Amino acid sequence: MQTIFDTIKEVSLKIDEIIINEDLGYVDETNATGDQQLKLDVACDIIIEKAFRDNPEIKALISEEKEDVMECHEDGKYTLCYDPLDGSSIVDANLAVGAIFAIYEGEPSGDTLVGASYVVFGPRIEVVTLVRGEKPIRYRYINGAYQLFHEIQLGEKGHINASGGSQKHWQDHHIKFIHGLFADGYRLRYSGGMVPDLHQILVKGGGLFSYPSTADNPNGKLRILFEVLPFALIYEAAGGIAIDEKGRRLLELTVSHPHARTPCFFGSRYEINRFKDEYGIE
Repeated sequence: MQTIFDTIKEVSLKIDEIIINEDLGYVDETNATGDQQLKLDVACDIIIEKAFRDNPEIKALISEEKEDVMECHEDGKYTLCYDPLDGSSIVDANLAVGAIFAIYEGEPSGDTLVGASYVVFGPRIEVVTLVRGEKPIRYRYINGAYQLFHEIQLGEKGHINASGGSQKHWQDHHIKFIHGLFADGYRLRYSGGMVPDLHQILVKGGGLFSYPSTADNPNGKLRILFEVLPFALIYEAAGGIAIDEKGRRLLELTVSHPHARTPCFFGSRYEINRFKDEYGIE
């Protein structure tokens, strides 16, 4: 699996160069779930595909930007699911964005997820890697090389609140819950990019990220295989909790389709337990 992490670090440098230099416009196509694609989305997807398709460890590639599975090596050990550029719609505002990678051994599911990684493209490039059963490790790209920074560990309670979706489409109980956090002094830290927002909670020691069911997205917006499961594995490994709005552990969800979505809540223990109390979850 280390060769996969090494390749992620290599492609991250190429993606960063494209983010800095390439056209930010749209192409005349949508991705597998109907979102209009930026030229950056397509370019980053191609970079990752080229980097991994000849790796004999890779059985298949599944990209958020493509409908179909790309079969690579029949005897390969891993299926790699990835979001090549999370938050691409905020690149034009020059905000931090990211890439997400989930490494599955077998048919993709929470049970077969054996590793995860994400990249933050901000003032500096950072990569977080995780082998299941270990702690998440944070790397920074400094002076032409990736340097190990530290393991990530969440505290019991944080002070950051990031909740996605249009507020006018939130359900009443979610509005009450979020307003209660703000009344207790939580700070709003929501950029519109999943990677930088979840990363900030991890490195600041705790808090809550939520993307609930809404009137316009009753099944949530975030994709299970590409976004939800890899971050669920990382949050649990860091000492946090990751559940859906019924209190089910995200890593135990059944995946009906490669592009299936779910409401999701990631956080340190205090915030998730408070969420369960507010939502009436046993």
